[in-house]
Amino acid sequence: MISLPLFISGTEIAFIIFIVLMVFGADKVPEIARGLGKGMRQLKDATNDIKSEITKTAERQDIDINITKDIKNEIEKAKEDINDITGPIKRSL
Repeated sequence: MISLPLFISGTEIAFIIFIVLMVFGADKVPEIARGLGKGMRQLKDATNDIKSEITKTAERQDIDINITKDIKNEIEKAKEDINDITGPIKRSL
């Protein structure tokens, strides 16, 4: 099943497709889908370009862009510490 961020169910998607078919006709739907696909691709490319530009600028300015890796490492260390403490308690129950 397709999971959309707007939490649209399968029946709602089917209803939307039915309405689109009724309004535009079966012969126009492929053209509309192609246009939407091209638009989404252009948006994705633009987003990737912006991300790469930000990354390049951050590297030129010597800004740490790997902060998420540091945060993930700290979280993993905290999990290990908690498991070390709770490990014997869990085993004795």
